[in-house]
This record gives sequence, C-alpha cells and structure tokens, in this order.
Amino acid sequence: MMGQYIADGIILGATLALGAIGLTLTYNILRFANFAHGEFLTFGAYFALASGAVIARGAAFGPLTFGWGFLGALAIAAALTAGLALFLDWLLYRPLRTSNIAVTLVIASFGASLMLRNLVVFVWGPRPEYYSRQIAIAQEILPGVSLTADEIFVLVLTAVLMLALHLFLHRTRLGKAMRAVSDNPALASVTGIHVQSVIRWTWVIGGGLAAIAGVLYGLTVQISPEMGFNLVLPMFAAAILGGVGSIYGAVVGGLIIGLAESVSVPLIGAAYKPAVGFLIMFLVLLCYPKGILGERS
Repeated sequence: MMGQYIADGIILGATLALGAIGLTLTYNILRFANFAHGEFLTFGAYFALASGAVIARGAAFGPLTFGWGFLGALAIAAALTAGLALFLDWLLYRPLRTSNIAVTLVIASFGASLMLRNLVVFVWGPRPEYYSRQIAIAQEILPGVSLTADEIFVLVLTAVLMLALHLFLHRTRLGKAMRAVSDNPALASVTGIHVQSVIRWTWVIGGGLAAIAGVLYGLTVQISPEMGFNLVLPMFAAAILGGVGSIYGAVVGGLIIGLAESVSVPLIGAAYKPAVGFLIMFLVLLCYPKGILGERS
C-alpha cells in the first residue's frame, strides 16, 4: 500500500518540479518572486481543455487522454501560455522593472494573480472540469503499485522535458546566455548578450513549462480556477527547499515535497498533507539554510 502512495507522490512531485523550474528561472534572471506563476498553470490547463474541444470537433468535454490529440492540445496550451506570459511582462512587469525595487514587482504579481484567476472564472466558470469523462483503468506495474497510462505518460514526459532543459542550458548558445545573465546581467550585457531577448525567452520557457505542469496535473486530477493558487505555495516550497536559483534543486525539491505530502496521507489524513511539505522544508533549511543544492557561501 505504501508503494502506491510513493508512486502518487512521485507523480505529484514531477508536476511541482516543472512548475518550480519556471519560478526558479524567473527569480534567477528577473530577481523577483512571481506569484502569478500559479495562474500560468491554470491557464495552460484551460487552454488545453479549449483546444482539446476543437480537436474533438466540438465535443462538450474534450476526451483528452494519452495520445496524439493530447500532445497537440499540450503544444497549443504551452504556446498560448508563453504568449500570455510575454503579454503580462510587456503590460505590467517591464514598466515596473525600471524602478529597480523588487518588492514592487512582487506586489504587482499578487495583483496579476488575482486578476488572472477571476478572468478564468469569467471565461470558463467556477466549476471543476475534466479532460475526459472516461474511467481510467490502472494496471499493476509493480507489486502493490498500479498506474494508469496517463500517469505513466506524466512521468515519461516530465523526465524528457527535464533532460531537454539540461541539454538546452548547457549545449546551446541561448542556454549559456541565460546562465550568464543569471550570474551577472550587467557583465553579460557588456560581453554582447542581448539581455532583453534572454528575458523574453525566460518568460516563454517558464510559461511553457508551467502550462505543461498544469495540463499534467489536470490530466491526473482535475482542473479548476483555484488549481494554480493551490499549487503555487508548494512550488515555492520546492524551489526554496532545493535552493533558490538552482534548477536542479527545484526538481529535487519538487520530488521531496510531492513524496512528503503523499506518504503523509495514511498517517495524518489528506486534509493536513499541505502542511507536511512545509514542515519538511523548515527542517531541511535548519541544516542547509541555502537549500539542498543552493550555493554555499
């Protein structure tokens, strides 16, 4: 039985890790905590629902599940959410960056989060939705561990995306430029790196990964206007636990938070599991104040 909770925790942790990577990229390069990031997950999930209905030729609920139709909806959702992130930066964050006051951007992100959440309710309504009304049959893959095809797809796609991001950051010119801007924006600009272009790509990658995280969460659970708000704090906990500014730390932190919350369910009940992730974060930070993979002074 515990094996099933561990498997569920890994699936949740993979989703949190994808979202936490976007938070880490934003913090690294733009130097502020974007609390509107959770709404990118929500919009990504609903964009996939809308595009899935189109792919399904107007079905009331897009029967999205593991398959080519789902991959098409996922790609459309990632592109649209990346566009939303760029638009929000152009409309709100870019004018405020000239003040060089980080707290201004943080407070603005709170306002943007509230606005986007209410926009979702206005467009799609307050009720939870599902990608498919079909019953997913879980297959036993290990003794005591059963997973559906959708859940296996979530794990495989998350692993592929994390490997692709690693190769992108270390093997491509743009990835190296992003790492340089993260270390020292002024020095990177002097060496000829177009900082504004790097910032735009940061929003594209962060928004795209957030959308994918939202879609994968909706695929295995459900989608609702509050899903981003409910996930943003665990994502922040994952980023802080792994080490603020460390992409690999965000992955480790996401898996730890997901496992801690899932394994605690049979012990204390589902109502208290969000607190367990933060308790783990506090305990780890007592020993590693900069996070598990954070830079040591």
